[in-house]
Amino acid sequence: MTPVLAGSRAALAAARGGLASPVVLVPTMGALHTGHRALLGRARELAGAGGSVLVSVFVNPLQFGPGEDLDRYPRTLDEDVAVCGDEGVAVVFAPGPGEMYPAAPMVTIDPGAAGERLEGEFRPGFCRGVLTVVVKLFGLTRPDIAVFGEKDAQQLALVRRMVADLDLGIDIAAVPTVRDSDGLATSSRNHYLSADERETARFLWRALRAGRDEAASGAAKALAAARAVLDEAACAEPPLRLDYVALADPRTFLEAAGHGPAVLAVAARVGSTRLIDNVTVTLPPPQARP
Repeated sequence: MTPVLAGSRAALAAARGGLASPVVLVPTMGALHTGHRALLGRARELAGAGGSVLVSVFVNPLQFGPGEDLDRYPRTLDEDVAVCGDEGVAVVFAPGPGEMYPAAPMVTIDPGAAGERLEGEFRPGFCRGVLTVVVKLFGLTRPDIAVFGEKDAQQLALVRRMVADLDLGIDIAAVPTVRDSDGLATSSRNHYLSADERETARFLWRALRAGRDEAASGAAKALAAARAVLDEAACAEPPLRLDYVALADPRTFLEAAGHGPAVLAVAARVGSTRLIDNVTVTLPPPQARP
């Protein structure tokens, strides 16, 4: 099928009025890859035979800081629309910055304490920018369900909390991280990597697996195992430059409790490219640790 391409609020409103419920939204920044296809496939399942999938494609300036890759972020709208057509998407909303932000926003969404750590610490304003654009997209598209990837685990946790705290009445569905054959999590930013840089980037997945394998022995050993791999990566050529490796509560993304489910999250730079990844682990109660 060929999706309706809406570049303005007016065109979106006209297209949205003809969509059958449930309407399932997949917010993206475009440059769609196999990870996005997994999101679209899940959205199509949730919409069912009678519902509709709506995709947004918007590179959100509010979540980019000074010196980040806003200008060079890949923009491949024609290819994105073709992918959406393959996946049964009814409408693609692809506004320009002036359409999304007719004026500089005076009111934004405060992510709270969870937005000040990890991604929020290393990318000040990022979490606020993400939540602000997401709530705007929710208001414009009026979905019943929205689908997000688990690779952006902090974003997922904050969106879920925002929906609950603000009584937005939207179901949030999550899709597991899709990985390339070498283990690297699929990302639009992967195309920035040279062959040597990609080889170094593979240490991220190795570190997460090492931490996951030691999680049964407790948080300290899980983090130590991950850090040992990341220390090795720091000596690679080119080197991996670590921003953080941490265990977070999967619901709040504050520091994880000493037991139960947790997200082992990592962010690092290889060359000029910043990458994030994570795995879910289960930490044992103190009496169960070896």
